[in-house]
Amino acid sequence: MSPLRQRPSRPRLVAWAAPLAVLAGMVCAPAARAVEPGILAGTLSGIVANTTGVPQMGATVLLYNRFDRMVARAITNDRGNFSFFSLPADTYSLRVQLPSFVPAVKRNIAIQAGMRSFLSINLATIFSTVELIYVAPSQAAIMSEDWKWVLRGSGATRPVLRIIAGEIDISDPGRRRQSAAMFSGTQGIVRVSAGDGGASTAAGSQTDLGTAFALATSVFGSNRVQFSGNLGYASAAGIPAAGFSTSYQRQAGAEAFGPEVSLTMRQIFLPSRTGAALGLGQSSGLPALRSMSLTLSDQQEISEGLTVEYGATLESVSFLERLNVLSPFARLRWGSDNDGAFEIGYSNGAPPMELLNHAAAPEADLQHSLSTLSLFPRISLSGGAARVQRTENIEAGYRRRFGSRTVAGSVFREGVSNAALTMASPAGFFGGADLLPDLASNSSVFNIGGYRRMGYVASISQQVGEDLTATVGYQYTGALAPGAMAQAGDAASLRSTLHHTQRGSTFVRITGRAPATGTYFSSSYQFADYGVLTPVHLSLTQRATFEPGFNLYLRQPIPGVPGMFSGRLEATAELRNLLAQGYVPIYSPDGRQVLLIQSPRSLRGGLSFIF
Repeated sequence: MSPLRQRPSRPRLVAWAAPLAVLAGMVCAPAARAVEPGILAGTLSGIVANTTGVPQMGATVLLYNRFDRMVARAITNDRGNFSFFSLPADTYSLRVQLPSFVPAVKRNIAIQAGMRSFLSINLATIFSTVELIYVAPSQAAIMSEDWKWVLRGSGATRPVLRIIAGEIDISDPGRRRQSAAMFSGTQGIVRVSAGDGGASTAAGSQTDLGTAFALATSVFGSNRVQFSGNLGYASAAGIPAAGFSTSYQRQAGAEAFGPEVSLTMRQIFLPSRTGAALGLGQSSGLPALRSMSLTLSDQQEISEGLTVEYGATLESVSFLERLNVLSPFARLRWGSDNDGAFEIGYSNGAPPMELLNHAAAPEADLQHSLSTLSLFPRISLSGGAARVQRTENIEAGYRRRFGSRTVAGSVFREGVSNAALTMASPAGFFGGADLLPDLASNSSVFNIGGYRRMGYVASISQQVGEDLTATVGYQYTGALAPGAMAQAGDAASLRSTLHHTQRGSTFVRITGRAPATGTYFSSSYQFADYGVLTPVHLSLTQRATFEPGFNLYLRQPIPGVPGMFSGRLEATAELRNLLAQGYVPIYSPDGRQVLLIQSPRSLRGGLSFIF
């Protein structure tokens, strides 16, 4: 038989199989161990102590990934130790917090595969130290207890950073030294605007002030100071008005902390027809409306995912007499938009503008400051005495994001005392004891008394692409419907014609930015029964406000001249209730008509310089 056709016998194959299997296992074993998941991950551990080296038990250690999303949490033991195991190789950030100590933050911690990273943190209020060591598994013995005590106790073996009270960012020592400049992070807005008169909203009377500015800066990298002003003439009456506000808050790096304190002063000289209506003459002795408010607001993280915002405003209003109003507010938030956020809010007195700022633009705080600065308190007359509108609001809401769609809903209970509505009435219909000429228009303000209502709101927001968002909402709440005729000159008769009812309304809003021109626009319309008065509810938990009628807001960037300035120019236009809807008529027996207006039509335009 040819050698090419010879085959080994079956016993010889069996004899070679066992040695080959043993040899293959020896060759493949190191490769199998090389791809074990544990070897591809790293470990981060550390110790937390005070300035004297005493370990701190119970410190909360939060670990964040490169996208600032928390991925792990640990509590230090009785030796001050913490550990995070099986971490994928990546860059992380770590935050350590403990009551009575300043929180510390360490960024850009590189976790390497198969390595153990050790972090030593000393919490303090004046000095802070950090040392990061990478240790291979075979070198674990180098991290002895004696070496750790030397690291914590010797100032010559570690960098020492001067710390200002606040959250300590120990990632980059150079960054702390650079931020020690006297002024840094300065932002500002200068705006010139004009319109056909002021607007009366649920938040207050917005006067037509023509020139406004806002400036915010960081002093020595740890004190955020903001100053804004608004002054001009009301175009409808030619009366001067002014307002100034200053706020202060501590900060660490770019993050603010601690309470914010703001002081605001406003003043407006009333037109001569106000003095005549009050029997003070046409040219002398005219009262000026002055208000001074002091606001204290703060935010605290009670536990993971649980945050409380709270504060109070003490406002003193001088008009005919001095009125002092205290307006506390608070909001409790649990969860996040992605996982579901539940909020409970409470306010009593003036609307808490600190809780109503939902904008996320870089200059959002400055824009919000300018908007609220021109809001004077809603003043009305009742029996010749000045009254300030007060609102008590209790609200619970829920919001959750599903991809590009956000669903929200809330229920609220609201009580309003000395509610003020804009009124257009014939000359001589009312006396000066119950009718106050409007501060920024040719109409008047009427005190309709008080009312209570309950309601609920539901909305859905859909992100369409990157530059367009559509929101549809439904609201069912209390309204005021006119009844029988009112007697001329009798304020009580007019108030008695309004009776409480329930109405539903649908709200549609589209916001976005034009890709070609960069124009930002926001357009909304409320489908409602405009034969009744539905006062605007300022929600403490929802992002959408149900404003009556058709509203349009435009902001157009204007190309600047190269080399002239580093800021940017924007032209703005604001149209409220453009179709003049919600003007509810009430008739007297002699056929005269009175219009109660919940949201007067107003047009306004301006030019802003932002730097």
